[in-house]
This record gives sequence, structure tokens and C-alpha cells, in this order.
Amino acid sequence: MADTRKVYLAADLGASNGRVMAGIYDGEKLAIEEVHRFENQPQERDGSFRWDFDVLLQSIKTGFKAAAAKFGKDIVSVGVDTWGVDYGLLDESGKLIDMPFAYRDPRTEKMEEEACKRVPRREIYETTGIQFMFFNTLFQILSEVVAGRQELKKASRLLFTPDLVNYMLSGVATNEYTISSTSQLLDVRKRDWATGMMAKMGIPTHLFGDITQPGTCLGPILPEIQGATGLQNVNVVAVGGHDTASAVAAVPAESDSYAYLSSGSWSLMGIESAEPVVSDSAYDFGFTNEGGVGGTIRLLKNITGLWILQECRRAWAEAGSEMDFGEIGKLAQESEPFRSFIDPDDPSFTTPGDMPARIRDYCVRTDQPVPETPGQFARTALESLAFRCRTVFSNLEKLTGRRIDVLHIVGGGIKDVMLSQLTANAINRTVIAGPVEASSAGNIIVQMMAAGALATREDGKELMKRSFEPINYEPTDRADFEKAYECFHALTGA
Repeated sequence: MADTRKVYLAADLGASNGRVMAGIYDGEKLAIEEVHRFENQPQERDGSFRWDFDVLLQSIKTGFKAAAAKFGKDIVSVGVDTWGVDYGLLDESGKLIDMPFAYRDPRTEKMEEEACKRVPRREIYETTGIQFMFFNTLFQILSEVVAGRQELKKASRLLFTPDLVNYMLSGVATNEYTISSTSQLLDVRKRDWATGMMAKMGIPTHLFGDITQPGTCLGPILPEIQGATGLQNVNVVAVGGHDTASAVAAVPAESDSYAYLSSGSWSLMGIESAEPVVSDSAYDFGFTNEGGVGGTIRLLKNITGLWILQECRRAWAEAGSEMDFGEIGKLAQESEPFRSFIDPDDPSFTTPGDMPARIRDYCVRTDQPVPETPGQFARTALESLAFRCRTVFSNLEKLTGRRIDVLHIVGGGIKDVMLSQLTANAINRTVIAGPVEASSAGNIIVQMMAAGALATREDGKELMKRSFEPINYEPTDRADFEKAYECFHALTGA
């Protein structure tokens, strides 16, 4: 194996933690091994939430150094995928001006209203195909325009988070397609910057560079990175820079009649389409059209996912009750079903804070039993998430005009077996769960395509099927779930 083994490193960065993963290919199957994992939390500074990019980059280099020590000359390339919409600004000398803002920073308050004063709301959607979310790059950068921020005035280039890491690794500044598409600044049909719309907004268009497609080799790692990590003769590849784009590239689908759900802090449900869908129904349902690997469009809906449970866990730990997610899941299983419901996408759940208190408040407002135990809180969150997925799944079938037979769930959320079963029950379809490390796997697939180890995405799907064993969930308890869903929908409108 030593003669044929090839290793590809994925820096897979989420909005709560990051990891460097090694994809080890023996010519037949792919094994994915965690090399280094680290916390990634926004830092509060002067009332703002920002990312400590220096710490983030150092954590990636630590992972690369560990990988170099273990895999040596077998390492072919590295790729970076991250959460969407956030960006850093470079000055004329190419230096990062300040710590990048985190997407949950409150400076975007009222910016959607401001944007729609400058360009009609329907025109924004028609141009970009992106659903309106308070944290979209459009609203982030518009807030800087409105405030007359010095950072923006000094800037010569805007790079999204994976672009910024790629730049620090390779010295090449470029805007990768899939991550750029999350911004609500890209023309969904032209697949290039919506410069006309930007100009109407007052957004400086010179900040945005050429669009680079996934699979583009940006060149070798810089000498200073080689020196710090021990990586030698290793290329930097622009992969599907948005972690969901990478995750979708790893879905091992066997037919076209499927939807995907990338499950983590966010749940992103959708299909892959050859062309964008910006119909009145897509607009009304709040669906988004993001770029995919291979030039596809990811028609999807963002749903607040396990973020609510993660924040509950953090609040309980701060109160002195430390539990892992396995313990919380067991308590949820033991709790009474369908006791209370929340709308996971309610604005009260979007920012960090005392999430159990917010759930209590929601239940009081909607005249429901208030959760009292961690198990009740967790069950409320998980059942509500499954039912919210049911609504989005139904709307997706209405948009496509066809039945969807299978839901593929990928990502860390599939570790919650209860949630996968609840989702199968809620949507009344087969759920196929796996792989867990989907964004890393898709990242690695694109690197393998760039290196010539795989020819097409179909080859990547076949590799996923050979390498990872999925778990199937069939729907049960249909009558109970139909009745409970009607109650959830009536209470929440979600």
C-alpha cells in the first residue's frame, strides 16, 4: 500500500469547530481520518462578534504539521471548505485589515429593509436566486457602506473565508464559485458578480475578483507554510469552498429521485438542479439557489438545525450540568413525545444566548406546556426540527412537481439516531444516513478530480458507495406523526 497510497488533506471549518481530515486512498477505497480538531468560536469585541483569523490559521497549520509527520510524501494536495457568507478585507498590500466579522454579528439589523429601499426585493431575488437571511453577505457589506466603515474604505479586495485561507496558503487571491454564490451578490444566471445590483446598493465592485470553479489548482503551498508545517510538493486546490457544496458532492445517490439534507448546526435541504429556480413559488417558499460542484445549482432551504440544542447544552454546562450529546439524546428518548413545539427558524433562536429561556418564552407565547427538564427541551427541539424538515420537503416536491423517494442525510447530525428516525417518520420517506464527514469527503473528491485520480463526480459517488456503509431508516408510527405534524403546523405556521 505504501507505493500506491495517496493522501489528500481537507481543512473543514465549521462555525463552531474546525478539523483537518486526511483522505487516504489505496486505489480502491477512501478512508477518512481525523488529524486535528479545534474549537472555532466568534470573539466578542466592542459589542461585535468577530473571527480570530490568526488563531484559525494557526490551528490549520498545526493540523497540517501533524499530517505531514504522519503521511509525509504521500500527501498530494490540500483543500479548504467553510461555512458561508463571511469574508475578510485585504488592503492594497494584501494584508488582512482586521478580524473578519462573524455572520451572527448584530450589525445587519434593519439591513434587509435598507437593501430593499435601494433595489426592490423581488428584483434582488430574481437576480441572485438567494433567500433572504439576516446574515447574507449583501446585508453584512451594506451595513459597512451605510456606517461608512474605515475598513471598507481601505479595502482593495474581499475574500470569503475559504478564499482567505487559500490566499494565506498559496498567495493566490481568488473567489471560488460555490462560496461566492452564498453571498446574495452573484448573478445566478450569469454565474458572475451582479455588478449592476451592487452599484445600486453603493457596494464597491472593485473588491470582487474573477470567479474560480471547484477543482482549480491554485498552485503549490507557499515556502513559509512549507517551513511551518513540513508539507513538501503539495498543491492548494480550490474545492467546493462552501461546506454544503462539498457535502452534497459526497452524497452517494443511486437515482435522481432524491433530496439531500446536510445536517449540523444548520440543516440545509434541497436538490441539485441544472438551472436556477426563481419562480414565484420558490420566492414565496424562501428557497435559495447556490452554486454546486460541477456547475450544478443547489436548490435548497436553510433551516436552523442542531444550533438550538448546541446552545442549550452550552447553557446547561454554564449552569453546572455538563452533558454530552449522547446523554442528552438518551434523555430526549425517555421524554414524552409531542409535548411542545417551536419554530426552529423563529428569530428569537438566531443569536447566541440562553436558549432554554428562549424556548420557555416561545412556549408561553404560544400557550403550550413549558419544558422543564433537559430531556423535554431536547425532545421539543428535535421533534420541531423534524417537522420543519417535513414542511420544507413538501415544498420541495411542489417546486419540482414530482415525488421525491429518498432523503439522503449527511454530516455530523446523523450521529443523532433519534433525529434521523424522527425525520423519516415526519416526511414518510426512506432516509439514508451517511457519510458523517460528508463535507470533508466531498472536499477530498474534488481534490482527487483535480489530481486525475477520479474523472467525474459519478466516479466520486461510486467511491463513496464502496468506502462507507450507510444506515437506512424507514418511517414508522405514521398516524401519530400525521396528527402531531398538524398540531405543529397550526401552532408555529412553519
